[in-house]
Formats: sequence, structure tokens, C-alpha cells
Amino acid sequence: MHFMVQIIGNADLVAKAKSEDMQALMGAFMAYTQAMKGAGVYVDGSPLAPAPTAKTLRMTDGKTQVLDGPYAESREQLGGYFIVDVPDLDAALDWAAKCPGLPYGPVEVRQIQVIPGHNDRAA
Repeated sequence: MHFMVQIIGNADLVAKAKSEDMQALMGAFMAYTQAMKGAGVYVDGSPLAPAPTAKTLRMTDGKTQVLDGPYAESREQLGGYFIVDVPDLDAALDWAAKCPGLPYGPVEVRQIQVIPGHNDRAA
């Protein structure tokens, strides 16, 4: 089963972090990624560009609008993700609990739905 582990960082906490703390966090993420690869559960993952660089599309009266910024106006923003291939939700939660981003904000776990003929390998 594939699950997405979404890393949702608190912009205030990240902004207050010292440079050396952020470097240590990046090292922790590299080690976390290597641990998942070593366990054979890593499928994909990446950090995202900063939230202010996001664009959000909306449709109003049949016209597409492109707006600056993320969809939600919140201090907590999606900062990156991992896709893991694990036997069940409990295993996905175990990996999410080890995420180095957890001190900076919530980590959300969702199963990737399988659509026959589209993403069958996500099962």
C-alpha cells in the first residue's frame, strides 16, 4: 500500500530556527530518507519550494484565475512529501512518527487511492 507522508511546516518556527539548526534538520532528512531506502519502503519524496512561490488556480464564472501564494492562508504550509510503500496504515504512521520535520509542524499521512488502469502499482 502506498501512503503519502506530508510534511507541514510552521513558517514561524522555521523563520526562528538558527542556520545551524536548519543544516542539522537537512542532515536529519537525508538520514531519514536513507533509512526508508534501506528498509525498502521509499518510493519518492522531495521538499517543495517556499510557500510564497506557490500559485493557486481558481475558477470563477467559468474563467481561470491564477493567484499568488498557497491555497490556505496559514502559518502552516506543505513543505514536502514522501511516498512510502508499506503493508498498512500502522507502518505508515510508524515512519511518519520518525519524520525530522515533526518538531516544526504536523505530519499528515494519507493512503494513495488505487484507480484501476491508472495507478495500479500504488496498491
